[in-house]
Amino acid sequence: MSKQPPAVHNGPVPAGASNGTPLRFGYGTNGLTDLRLDDALALLADLGYDGVGLTLDHMHLDPLAPDLAARTRRVAKRLAELGLAVTVETGARYVLDPRRKHGPSLLDPDPQARARRADLLVRAVQVAADLGAHAVHCFSGITPPDTDEATAWRRLAETLTPVLDTAAAAGIPLAVEPEPGHLLATLADFHHLRHTLGDPEPLGLTLDIGHCQCLEPLPPLDCIRAAAPWLRHVQIEDMRRSVHEHLPFGEGEIDFPPVLAALAATGYQGLTVVELPRHSHAGPHHAARSLPFLRDSAPPSTPQAPEARPLGDTSATSEGRTA
Repeated sequence: MSKQPPAVHNGPVPAGASNGTPLRFGYGTNGLTDLRLDDALALLADLGYDGVGLTLDHMHLDPLAPDLAARTRRVAKRLAELGLAVTVETGARYVLDPRRKHGPSLLDPDPQARARRADLLVRAVQVAADLGAHAVHCFSGITPPDTDEATAWRRLAETLTPVLDTAAAAGIPLAVEPEPGHLLATLADFHHLRHTLGDPEPLGLTLDIGHCQCLEPLPPLDCIRAAAPWLRHVQIEDMRRSVHEHLPFGEGEIDFPPVLAALAATGYQGLTVVELPRHSHAGPHHAARSLPFLRDSAPPSTPQAPEARPLGDTSATSEGRTA
């Protein structure tokens, strides 16, 4: 079992709050899918990242393959050797169904299909406990055709209940991500789920900074302040208003220094993980570029990253993005 997660700020953050908590940056393995997991972890450690957002997938710690516990112990040992913190992410596209992206979801009409997704999340919580992760990320899924909203919310609440029970027993927060196009798409939707479930202690929030820019009524700066009491995981990338496309830093519209200052002011102590899942063709290049950008944009209390070792030719960045 892992230790209890660190406490977070439990109230609104004033606009002029001081930046007392150094931010810790990670990179998501869903943006490094062309690398073996050990190579990806070594890369991130060499670049100076504080941790990794580990997506459980067939190429990176497959949650459905045999000997999961033994393989998890090996990963835990490697993370410790490299000095990397970890959060567990569950957004793999085809880990459960090789023909349906993100299927089945927590909203699937078939109860057995929903149970398969819940089982994946239970496994993720168990893996997170064995890795000493600070949270497990998940999302609701898209509302199926011919499913009314009330039914979709009922399915989501019922299917998450055993997962939350497992999370409570393990001391691992389950951090639900508002995802554009999903049933749970906004911060308001997160609060709807929270109230529906009776505000269970293990239920927390994954806040994706780009998603705030994409569709929240408040700008990212104010989203962070509003979300502070429930923050358990943070994802970050650039994005444009009304366009759900994860972009490398500097290619979107977000002004990052005030955003990162607001995040530091909340007292958030988990990882802030770069989320570029459609850039794996040039993953090492983007990992190398992202950390200096974030360190330069972060408040002064965030330590500077050590100088990275050269990564060679980065001309592969001109390749097309994959879906």
